Amino acid sequence: MKKNKPIHKKSKKPKSSQSLGKAPGTVVYIGEKEHLNTKIEIQDYTRDTHNITETDNVKDAFIFKGNDHITWININGLNHTQEIISIGEFYGLHPLILEDIVNTDQRPKIDEYENYIFLVLKMMYFNKEKEFIVEHISIVLGKDHVITFQESDEDIFDPVRIRITNAQSRIRNSGAGYLAYSLLDAIFDNYFVVIDDLGDKVEQLEEELFNEKEGDNITQEIQSLKREILRIRRSILPLREVIGRIVKSDTALILEKNKDYYRDLYDHIIHIQENIDVYREMIWGLMDMYMTTISNKMNGIMKVLTIIATIFIPLTFIAGIYGMNFENMPELKYQYGYHTLVCIMILIFIALLIFFRKKKWL
Repeated sequence: MKKNKPIHKKSKKPKSSQSLGKAPGTVVYIGEKEHLNTKIEIQDYTRDTHNITETDNVKDAFIFKGNDHITWININGLNHTQEIISIGEFYGLHPLILEDIVNTDQRPKIDEYENYIFLVLKMMYFNKEKEFIVEHISIVLGKDHVITFQESDEDIFDPVRIRITNAQSRIRNSGAGYLAYSLLDAIFDNYFVVIDDLGDKVEQLEEELFNEKEGDNITQEIQSLKREILRIRRSILPLREVIGRIVKSDTALILEKNKDYYRDLYDHIIHIQENIDVYREMIWGLMDMYMTTISNKMNGIMKVLTIIATIFIPLTFIAGIYGMNFENMPELKYQYGYHTLVCIMILIFIALLIFFRKKKWL
């Protein structure tokens, strides 16, 4: 099993303190990726046409509004708040929505407005270096557009991009609501990948504990898994309510024929949560298993020491008696006294071994 590196905690000011004293709706970036450049990817398509635009100027996205096409605007980089404000004002987003977009500590949620639906959730994946990444992502679903806001330019939407290029694909013929579903489906599919990897770690560590393999950092690995499962659970648990509200919503932004796809997402999230709960219980049981293993090893050592002590108690007693300096001890004058006593001690030793063997203590 890959050994986890020790985590060195740094004393620093909490990120959330950056918004202290600010008025509600103030757009303040709360996150760690403060030096990224803003990159904007625009996918504009109809059933017969498809155009891709990449830019770093948010105003380049304004020309696609109201062109009767479906437009996906993917904005990478949340640290440039003025650009977030600009696109929010152009598309009529509420100031509180803009505040949630740049707050990476925001829990998953859904807000429904007259002209759009706003979603916040966490995108989980393994990057090129096989590191586990949890990234804040916001989705705005409008009548003919979907706007996604994410922290960095690495994501898991390449399968969606490929499907958009195919003129015969369902995504090209099903409106903005289906595009939003496709993005959510890509995120949920990666949840399964993350959960499966977590399950492999739990099962491998459980096997090592069953085989009683020695490991100085096994408690650290268990604690690392506990932190990881709690982080995942905190990010995924609210999504059941989020997707449930979409399924029950009567909004015109999601066509009735697309509701079945969102119901499928709801089934996925239930499955994911069940797996999380199972692995969570297994992880909590790993520490008990580890402590039980340590206790069994200690009991084995104590049993061996107790048997040794029990064997030598009568031998020590005999040696103590004949080690006393009394003159009137007839056995001391006996010619074969020493040999007789040694034989008696050997017989006692053998008798005790046979007794312990019959009791299955050895």
